[in-house]
Amino acid sequence: MKSNQLPTNEYPVFYKTYIQELEEVELIEEMEICLHEFIKFVQNIPMDKFDYQYEEGKWTIKEIIQHLIDTERVFSYRALRISRNDKTPLPGFDENEYVANSNGKERSLQSLLTEMAVVRQSTLSLFNSFSQEQVTKIGIASNNEVSVRAIGFIIIGHQKHHQKIFIERYLN
Repeated sequence: MKSNQLPTNEYPVFYKTYIQELEEVELIEEMEICLHEFIKFVQNIPMDKFDYQYEEGKWTIKEIIQHLIDTERVFSYRALRISRNDKTPLPGFDENEYVANSNGKERSLQSLLTEMAVVRQSTLSLFNSFSQEQVTKIGIASNNEVSVRAIGFIIIGHQKHHQKIFIERYLN
């Protein structure tokens, strides 16, 4: 399925920009491609920018990479539970607390990118294991209905959103 074919009732409205910015991409293919693009992009960022905050209280690039890793893990877990027909409403998470307690700022860039690649490979394996029926299942996460396939597109859109933020607020 392509992102532009995803029905809007399969994800919360606050993820609309993530999905719409994807234009017309295939889920599994784009999960692979955008990881490689992101790693290449990050490796070309000047070293003095990784600990930079464009404003007091904003995350550093390294903290944002850790945020992407943590969020992908949470979202993959949600996709797994929903795909298995688990009807339990899944709670949200406080991204600010996750970042504050992640140690991302102290990690090396290479360790962050390695972990991100490993997490994405795990996510790809999970999404490749889903049947057509499983990806259309809908569950409750953060008090909103969301489908398994929408979660996959949200993971991609979230990553691309932060890459755009890097360009706009950290590298200009």
